[in-house]
Amino acid sequence: MTRTRTIAFFPEPGAWGPTNNCAAMASVLSERGHRVVFVVDESFAGVLEARGLEERLFRMAAPEGDGGGAEDPWAEFIRVTAPEFRKPTIEQIATVTKPIWQALVDGERYSHERVMAIWDEVRPDVVVTDNVTGYPAVELAGVPWVRVVSCNPLEMRDPDLPPALSGLPAGDRSEWPAFSAEYHRVHEELLAEHNGFRASVGVAPCPLDEFNTASPWLNLYEFPQAADYRRARPLDSTWHRLESSVRTGEAKFDVAEHLSSEGKVIYLSLGSLGCMDLGLMQRLIDALAATPHRAIVSMGPLKDQMRLGPRMYGDEFLPQPSILPQCDLLITHGGNNTICEGFHFGLPMIGLPLFWDQYDNAQRLADTGFGSRLATYGWTDDELAATIERLLTDDALKARLRTVAAAIRSQPGSVRGAELIECLALAGEPVLS
Repeated sequence: MTRTRTIAFFPEPGAWGPTNNCAAMASVLSERGHRVVFVVDESFAGVLEARGLEERLFRMAAPEGDGGGAEDPWAEFIRVTAPEFRKPTIEQIATVTKPIWQALVDGERYSHERVMAIWDEVRPDVVVTDNVTGYPAVELAGVPWVRVVSCNPLEMRDPDLPPALSGLPAGDRSEWPAFSAEYHRVHEELLAEHNGFRASVGVAPCPLDEFNTASPWLNLYEFPQAADYRRARPLDSTWHRLESSVRTGEAKFDVAEHLSSEGKVIYLSLGSLGCMDLGLMQRLIDALAATPHRAIVSMGPLKDQMRLGPRMYGDEFLPQPSILPQCDLLITHGGNNTICEGFHFGLPMIGLPLFWDQYDNAQRLADTGFGSRLATYGWTDDELAATIERLLTDDALKARLRTVAAAIRSQPGSVRGAELIECLALAGEPVLS
């Protein structure tokens, strides 16, 4: 009989992708009798408890006064930052990428004592972190820890691959050096600050130009093998690829109950942040309304400010894993979880990236031929419609995707990830491939 272990999950604060990725594996571990505890920012209070999992809460920053103002803070972030998303990725380094890193580095310091106190309360046997930032508190928990990468695998650097967050093609190196040099220039002081804090609490620095480090025990990353990169330096034996990590237990959804029966079904989701760019969302909705197809739209919290067209259904929150198997094409911001779900269900995809690794994922669709990348703010109605028709009528691509999807579903990433974490929890030794 399996001995019960306490496994703490520490997903990216306030981020749905890593939280859902962790929840998929955590549910499997919970079903196997292990105690699962989520360490989450207060903004996510109740999210994991609703799924039957324990929570421990912390804050990434001090409260701001009385919190006055009715506007959603993420909506405000999109309103202020959206103009920057129109710039090339090299110009976003200083205006989008660095501010995000700065907030995370500030947050790791502010939350450090509370997270350390949580370890004392919970007494985990293993800590699983799905963070782009290397929180030293994880390495100071006194137990084996797991790094999970639910971003594009360019996060694990390699000289034969484009720089992470650049969205540059793998087959053209001409712009790689300039992007890498600018990234180093902009982040050099912040990286020193990050490593300085790690040193102050007795933790080794991260590698050059990186905010994170690999675990000596177990490392997991989520990306389909069919779209993965060829590396000059293979990842070491502590690294394991998960083909996908699709959460179960979502509400059932019958497309036929919400839409007419004529036309292909397109699913539109720009993620939890992109859906709050009202101008972009409405433009996409209007362009899709001009096609002969049906559409399901993930609208987010500003849904009352959008106007759906005919042959469409949308809502603030949708059970995406229940809907995608009934769709024919996916239009996405390029978030890693959504990309992996697209492959899991064998859908051709159109990537409209906004920031971070979304550019890398959208470019990978183009590089591998599994979909297309369009200029997020520069596409025309005719271009979008033509791209949709090309992908929907490409029988060879459909056959390719069916084969890929069958292979992915035969090895559920959530189950495989849970098995590897359980192995570490029970044996207390590095889990090698």
